[in-house]
Amino acid sequence: MLDIKIKSDCCGCSACIQICPKQCISMNEDNEGFLYPEIEKDICINCGLCEKVCPELYPGIMRKPLKVFAIKNKDEVIRKKSSSGGIFTVLAETVIREGGVVFGAKFNENWEVVHDYTVTKDGLAAFRGSKYVQSRMGDCFSKAKSFLDQGKKVLFSGTPCQIAGLKRFLRKEYNNLLTVDFICHGVPSPKVWRMYLDETVVRQCEKKAFIEEVLFRDKRLGWKKFSVSLLFSTTIGNGSKNSVLVSEPFTENLFMRGFLYDVYLRPSCYQCPTKCLRSGSEVMIGDLWGMNEILPQLDDDKGYSVLMLNNTDKLFPFILQDVEYSELNYNDVFRYNPSIEISSKPHPNRSYFFEHFDNGQSLYVIINRTLRKGRYMRFVKRLVRKIIHL
Repeated sequence: MLDIKIKSDCCGCSACIQICPKQCISMNEDNEGFLYPEIEKDICINCGLCEKVCPELYPGIMRKPLKVFAIKNKDEVIRKKSSSGGIFTVLAETVIREGGVVFGAKFNENWEVVHDYTVTKDGLAAFRGSKYVQSRMGDCFSKAKSFLDQGKKVLFSGTPCQIAGLKRFLRKEYNNLLTVDFICHGVPSPKVWRMYLDETVVRQCEKKAFIEEVLFRDKRLGWKKFSVSLLFSTTIGNGSKNSVLVSEPFTENLFMRGFLYDVYLRPSCYQCPTKCLRSGSEVMIGDLWGMNEILPQLDDDKGYSVLMLNNTDKLFPFILQDVEYSELNYNDVFRYNPSIEISSKPHPNRSYFFEHFDNGQSLYVIINRTLRKGRYMRFVKRLVRKIIHL
């Protein structure tokens, strides 16, 4: 039976819930907004399956990719709508064309991030683009297994820890499964995201607005200086709609600043069990940061993906007609993407943030205070070091 005493010992993949034969495990949100399993002990039969599928208890083997590519989708419309080079869509469309199923993360009607699946190309649009929030998995592992057992091809995309959970849940290899994870910095709190949206609506539209679109990686200012954009609509007196676009560079958007400064990541992200390609995925994708140094002649600031083939190259020949690519050295990619192997470090004021963020004060105020407090403490430490060496 799982007994999670330390929050960092659970990545929230939900494999334990879906494997339980008695359905006596539920995922419940803690005060930070992250989901953790809770077991009804009077129903549990101590079969131990929840422990056997846990990627925290059974981390995978460290690996290096077989091949690494800089790659982009030839379809410039898809590339513009994607976080980087649009390679996820190419992989997913290949599986859809063969009658397969694609799983990924999308926004639901309340702009929460959830996992789902599609069997159509049109359905892929919802999975496209980054969502900087931990997704709710629901029963997608069980659904994927059902499709696999029917002989259908399945592409399952997710964070490395989610892919590790899926692999342990399945308990055997499937030739018709393609798992795709991404270079992960960590997952922010869904509760903080909800609070950010609620407060942003009030600030912009005085509670009378509906959110129509969220883009974490809007490329209007370019790929390297992407913006976070929210499109709101309000109904005015005559029944017509008035649209309001709120767009900020990621360096100025408060939610992104808190995320990138590691203020409200899930505790397990600070000691991730799936770094160094331990997830077992067939493919890892991500942004090709450092493009201007690695391949400056190809850098058009519209976004390039890095694609790492980890234990298969079977699919790669089938996507060549839809992409432009160049083979890379792994060390060059790692230099600009250290999150492949290195976990994020908690912000020194993470505890301060969670002690204050849900007490009725403005989230904007609390995030700003947390980040300013961090700058002040760094200033004090530099001053102390300077005085010591006088």
